[in-house]
Amino acid sequence: MKSIEVVAVIIHHEDKIFATQRGYGEFKDGWEFPGGKMEEGETPKQALIREIKEELDTEIEVGELIDTVEYDYPQFHLTMHCFWCTVKSGNLMLKEHEAAKWLTRKE
Repeated sequence: MKSIEVVAVIIHHEDKIFATQRGYGEFKDGWEFPGGKMEEGETPKQALIREIKEELDTEIEVGELIDTVEYDYPQFHLTMHCFWCTVKSGNLMLKEHEAAKWLTRKE
């Protein structure tokens, strides 16, 4: 089975976290935490910084690893590293996503 390694950011501000709606692909319109595939030779933190700059035109400060999630989809195995992050500069401009929301823990 094919394996894919990805990273995801949980951007928090005060008591809310940032979620985005996918704008393309098989999972279009689904809600997720921003991030993407790691490129060869990248660390998870380097991949996060690159992906968020590309997708949201924003610079982030990568914090601690929250968890690494393993999941088997029918076509591939996913390894997803999830990190707490904060915005260093930028306005979280959507370049690839349909929409975005700041959500409370309950939401």
